[in-house]
Amino acid sequence: MIRKAEEMRSENIESMRDGNGEVQVTHILEKNEFNNKGRLFARNLLKPGTSIGFHQHVGDFESYYIIKGEGVLDDNGIKKPIKAGDLGYTENGQGHSIENTANTDLEFISLVLYD
Repeated sequence: MIRKAEEMRSENIESMRDGNGEVQVTHILEKNEFNNKGRLFARNLLKPGTSIGFHQHVGDFESYYIIKGEGVLDDNGIKKPIKAGDLGYTENGQGHSIENTANTDLEFISLVLYD
């Protein structure tokens, strides 16, 4: 199967996880395509000043692979700078948030799988 970029479902989510601004989420896989092994595989785009608010993972884990841009990742209360090529990994029971602190877009892939 090949899914063309224009066939992927895209949505804009305001105040995602109580974050700031609007996040553009493009679903690479849909939830029903995980065979009960996960729930999210998506490309995310954060404009400058936009964020995904702090949230905890229970029963799953998430990774953020940064494609372009830079920002700050809150890793269990510890804020760390991130940039293209970096990976943020949040285990089951841990929490995180991400914010675009630069003047350019922050683009990253997120993957949530069940633990």
